[in-house]
Amino acid sequence: MPIRINLLAEAQIAEELRRRDPAKRVIFAGALLEAVALVWSSSLMLKEMLAKKDLALLQNQTQTRTNEYDRVLMNTKKIADAKNKLDSLDRLSAARFLQGTLLNALQHTTVPGVQLIRLRVDQQYINTEGTKPQTNSFGVVAGRPPAVTEKVVVTLDVQDSSSNPGDQVNKFNDAIAQESYFQTMLDKTNGVRLASLSAPQTGPDGKPYVPFTVECYYSPQRR
Repeated sequence: MPIRINLLAEAQIAEELRRRDPAKRVIFAGALLEAVALVWSSSLMLKEMLAKKDLALLQNQTQTRTNEYDRVLMNTKKIADAKNKLDSLDRLSAARFLQGTLLNALQHTTVPGVQLIRLRVDQQYINTEGTKPQTNSFGVVAGRPPAVTEKVVVTLDVQDSSSNPGDQVNKFNDAIAQESYFQTMLDKTNGVRLASLSAPQTGPDGKPYVPFTVECYYSPQRR
């Protein structure tokens, strides 16, 4: 039986051992892990870029909505201010002093022998600044809106030419005080006041008369 001798056996064994070298496997595994890590890192960077892009988009949308909200609040405040001004004008228009109404009321205060010579109307407006709400230890103290107080004084220059000049002065004052218009509009405590009473005088026609002045104080109106 022939004997076969493999002269390359040692070389083959060495090659096999080289192929099975653990260090080479570790290097290969490390290279593979590094490649995987690079891929994973790249994917994270891509996700971060996409997230930043989405974040920038959301921030832009939020800023846009915030600006729109601020404009809505500003427009709402302007509308409220305009409405308050219109309401104030309506109240002022409804409660304003009317010259025609005054003249009509004077027609109902006639007294025999008494003649109205001159009518003067003084209107004074006092501005009151508003106050802002304040917070103290007890809570919130409500503010006060600005307002204007209207004060009206009607001055009547009158002369009594009756048969006995001067007797009709008090009757004229009573007629003013009892007229329904003046009862509603004049101050309740000192609405009608005799401001002056002169001595008897003689007119161009030779008839005597007594001039006197009556002041009518209207109740202050807060606008």
